[in-house]
Amino acid sequence: MRKVYYFLLVVLLGCISCEWQFTADNDCEVAVDRYDRIQSLYLTTGDYSALQQMNTVYPMQTRTLIEDVLRIGKVDDQQINTKFLRFYQDSTLQALIAEAEQQYANMDDINSDLTKCFKFLRERLPGIEVPEIYAQIGSLDQSVIVGNGSIGICLDKYLGSDYQLYQNPLYGYSKGQLEAMTRDYIVPDCVGFYLLSLYPMPQDRALSQQERDTHIGKILWVVNQALGKQKFNTVYTRMVDRYMKRHNLTIDQMLRNNNYQEFRKN
Repeated sequence: MRKVYYFLLVVLLGCISCEWQFTADNDCEVAVDRYDRIQSLYLTTGDYSALQQMNTVYPMQTRTLIEDVLRIGKVDDQQINTKFLRFYQDSTLQALIAEAEQQYANMDDINSDLTKCFKFLRERLPGIEVPEIYAQIGSLDQSVIVGNGSIGICLDKYLGSDYQLYQNPLYGYSKGQLEAMTRDYIVPDCVGFYLLSLYPMPQDRALSQQERDTHIGKILWVVNQALGKQKFNTVYTRMVDRYMKRHNLTIDQMLRNNNYQEFRKN
């Protein structure tokens, strides 16, 4: 009988160990929440159950979309659902919805890259919280929205540099902007804007353009490290790279150093 108890104890401990290992390995597992699919369903069919889901399951996302992205009113306005639906009846926005849902039917590659990046950040920046990340469809205004411990990806801004609608002179996108309006910029933008929210530019003094560029260079250098490749190669990321090679600092220490003159020393 004792042998049986011993065997069961070993099995139980083994299961606990496996469960702990599974939890630890998946602690940084990131999967984009597909709020855009519920949004798309309501905006293309007027499905009332989709609207209910938006308001009950995704209240924060819906408020952010209506009040901060679209800026068409307050979410508690009695007429806001009608305004919201009518806003997207524009043929251009309907085309954006269709294109976004087609291009992003699968986001496994983005989930994988986000998981890799946030695992890196948690290792190098102890205490950093992994935000909730969700997809939505805006109206060509913003790319990534950061706030309330979340990141909202506006898929309408990542449909490809050659997407026909983007070529319309009405929008005035520069060549540089178009190059960044692609699928492979989603993860770098998410990581970059999130880091900028945690390590913002100083507000206690006016910054020169060079100081602002240096600050962004610090953020983009960390994004490169998280990605494991040099996605951004600018004068300022190279400056930060030289700075980090000269100093034995953690990433957190570097990001908190807003004495920008030190980064410009050769």
